[in-house]
Amino acid sequence: MNNVTAATAPAFADLHLLTVLAETRSYTQAARRLGISKASVSGRIAELERVAGVPLVRRTTRSVGLTQAGQQLVDETRGAFERIAQSFDGIRDLAGSPRGLLRVSAPVALGRQHVAPILPAFLRQYPEIRLDLDLSDRFVNLAQEGFDVAIRHTQAPPETHVAWQLCPSRSLLVASPEYLRRHGTPRHPSELAQHACLAYLRQGGHQAWSFERGTGRKAERVVVNVEGPFRANNSEVLRDAVLAASGIALLPDFSAAAHLGPRQLVPLLAEWRPLGFFGDAIYAIRPWSPQVPRAVQCLVEHLRQSLKGGFAVS
Repeated sequence: MNNVTAATAPAFADLHLLTVLAETRSYTQAARRLGISKASVSGRIAELERVAGVPLVRRTTRSVGLTQAGQQLVDETRGAFERIAQSFDGIRDLAGSPRGLLRVSAPVALGRQHVAPILPAFLRQYPEIRLDLDLSDRFVNLAQEGFDVAIRHTQAPPETHVAWQLCPSRSLLVASPEYLRRHGTPRHPSELAQHACLAYLRQGGHQAWSFERGTGRKAERVVVNVEGPFRANNSEVLRDAVLAASGIALLPDFSAAAHLGPRQLVPLLAEWRPLGFFGDAIYAIRPWSPQVPRAVQCLVEHLRQSLKGGFAVS
């Protein structure tokens, strides 16, 4: 006999909210994902706990986690909600024009210089799609933070995600003519140890640049420790510092290409290839799912067509 009554039956929306909270580990992020207030999230979780009769969420001053009961409930219901979402996306795609909100993450420099300028044409082509573009140089957790697509400059996209290569990319070693007049032009990577090198700021204080010349067994590799007066975690900022004659920098081609020339940025050590610093391709990635929403497919195709030529470097 079914003893569940209206007073004791959980609201399906509240169960879904719990799965979102399990992914985001944050009341604020869950509220943002679902388009509701943080107070509403708290109140609905409290009501779900009242109906369940046991605590489901473990709150601390720094994070939100699930109790064993909460985790069990999420594990047993998450798959159903994922299937519902996929089914709804499939039905919505049958309606004709792609529609809905797409949340997109991209690195700051790449996003400002090359992604944002090509989005207006996409929005004109698909007027029922809305875009949120979040520019950040940190690696966002797509599932946890609710992003549909991330644009990444990488060598190897994660195997747990769907990835589309948008275009090739490479790193360039550059300096300004003024800097080279004052300090000389390095002829070998080892000489960079004697120059002011403007490094991309990453975790850990040690900075080393690697270079390769030739291919196969005859390839020559050099690793050089570099130092300089300035570091930054944004390639546009580093490029501007190089233009101001502050030093030598490794830059991704998408930040350097438009400024190459005898009066701006001069490429150095042309026969040497920088290794493992920036990625060798631009990708669009999203968490794996058996079905990719049509709006995402349309966006990826637009990005591929717009960026297929890469970033022209003479």
